[in-house]
Amino acid sequence: MKKVRALGRHLVAEFYGCSSKALDDLDHVVKSMREAAEVAGATIVDSSFHRFLPHGISGVVVIAESHLTIHTWPEYGYAAIDLFTCGDEVNPWKAFEYLRIKLEADRTDVSEHLRGIYSEVGIPDNAPHKIEQ
Repeated sequence: MKKVRALGRHLVAEFYGCSSKALDDLDHVVKSMREAAEVAGATIVDSSFHRFLPHGISGVVVIAESHLTIHTWPEYGYAAIDLFTCGDEVNPWKAFEYLRIKLEADRTDVSEHLRGIYSEVGIPDNAPHKIEQ
């Protein structure tokens, strides 16, 4: 079986039944997202978050290896989260699990997409920062 080589991994996650309090606490969301990046082994470059009124937060943690984003709907206990990492040193699944715990999600639905699959973008086999699955 041939291994698929890609530049990055992108987790698209739905978090349900989360703590409404956690989803509407700007400090908690910022801290959790930044810590999730660290747990995954990423290098944080910057972050930006916005709290909406009457509730909800959107934000991004920019990492050298791509980004982590979140959009919360506290009134529904729901968060939409994207975890996009490049290279083989960062593990987006570690960030996913960390956020599941910090946001107290009862249920999640997640899909993983390989980004920049070598055969589709003509990347040579000896290229750096590849992921093999």
